[in-house]
Parts: sequence; structure tokens; C-alpha cells
Amino acid sequence: MSRRRPALFTALVALLLGTATACGDAGGLRSAGGTPTAVSPARLWPSLRPAASPAWPYDEVQIETVKGVTAPGDDIRRVDPVAVVRAEVAAHPDDYTVAKAPYREAATRLADCGKGGEDRERCPVMRPYYRDLTGDGREDMTLGFRLYPTNQTAVRVYTFEGHKLVQVFANDDAVIGVELAGRAVIIRSPAGIAGYEYRTTWSWDPDQRAMVFTRDEFLRTGRRKPTRAHTPAATASPSPVPRPTPTPDLTPGPPSSGARSSDASSASAG
Repeated sequence: MSRRRPALFTALVALLLGTATACGDAGGLRSAGGTPTAVSPARLWPSLRPAASPAWPYDEVQIETVKGVTAPGDDIRRVDPVAVVRAEVAAHPDDYTVAKAPYREAATRLADCGKGGEDRERCPVMRPYYRDLTGDGREDMTLGFRLYPTNQTAVRVYTFEGHKLVQVFANDDAVIGVELAGRAVIIRSPAGIAGYEYRTTWSWDPDQRAMVFTRDEFLRTGRRKPTRAHTPAATASPSPVPRPTPTPDLTPGPPSSGARSSDASSASAG
């Protein structure tokens, strides 16, 4: 055993020397070039009178009690989604039922959402999803329905407060996809520019008792091929955007009476 120690010691020294040499070859700190000079923000038009109100009520809180819709024990899973949409149609005739209502066809198609599901392809109401978005320990309902004849999709969130069904979020938009993350609703919409999309986030605000607008993003989703100068510019088609999948704790409900079984988190804007 004693005769093996010198050989082992020699090998160990050689290994350490080799490691030290390799580290030395890496060199010391190297300059990355000159640091750009910091430029402080320049305030433009300091005499401009600040606006007192927003140009558009984009972050307006929309709270509305749903009339005529209840559930035993305030169990939101026992609420009929089609009945909820019909209550909205009845409460907003200018949007749904008058002669020139923009979403008149959506209201008409509700007749195809009967108990027997006579025509699920025509019914505008989609499968609801359930998750606690308000933080009270009870599930809330996220509901989507198509706003025919437009390419828009209505996204709503409902909860029970004081034994009343309350709408705490409402958004109408051309939708690529809808996602739930924590206590927030994320809506992805076409940007009109190939390879880009808008993403708006609405989060639960316990003071407002509603989902309020918290973030607006303009994101790149794919590469756009440049066109050569000597060839006619072809019309660029949007890059395919992967559709979101529901998170594991997002619980889909059973299809409502006559409601389509399409995933509310991937409503197509077409």
C-alpha cells in the first residue's frame, strides 16, 4: 500500500497543474467596449395641459347583476350558461335585439341552444370554465360566446355575491385565445400586422370587486419573410400562433344545454 502513494501523489499534482494551466489559458477580464453615455429622459412640451380623463374607457369596470338566474347553494356549476347569455340579451336590446343591433344574429342563434342540443354548431355559447378568480375560495365561471355576425367573441366572468349572480368582467374582441393565470384573464387578439398579436391582462381587484385592466402587450409571435425589391410584394399571411391549452387546475364544465363543446380558451377569430 505504501509504494502506491508516491505514484498517486504524482498523478494528483499533474492533474492540479493541468487544471491551473487550463484556467490560465482562459485569460483575465476582457473589455466589452465603451459604455454608452447615460441619457436622462427629456420631458417634451412641459407646458402641455395634462388630460383630466381618458380618451377611451378601456379600463372601465363593468359590474352587472344577472337578473333571473340563480343556483341552489350559490353553486355556480349549477348555473345554466345559456340562461346567463339570454339574460344579457334581454338586458341589452340595443346590442342584440333591435332592428340594427350589431349582434342580432347571436341572439337569434340562441334558439338553437335548446335542452336537446338541436344544433350545437349554430349555438353561439361555448363550454364554460371554472376557477376561483376572486380569491374567496369558491369557483367562478368564465364564459364565452360568439357575437355573430361579427368575428368577435364575448368573454365574461361571473361570481355569486349575496346570493346574486354578478358579472365581474366583460370583454368583446376578435380573439385568438383566452387564458386564465392565477386570478387573471389573458386575452390574445390579432394585431393586424403579420407575426404580431395583442395580449391584454385583466386581474381581480378586491377593492373594485371586479376584474380590472392591468396590462397591454404588443408581442411578436413569428418571423416575417422580407420581400425582394425587384419582385412584387406578396400579401403576407399571419404566422400560425400556437393555441393555449388549459392549465391543470383549470376545470372545464360539461357542455351547457345546446352549447358547443369547443374550447373556450382557443376561440378562433374567424
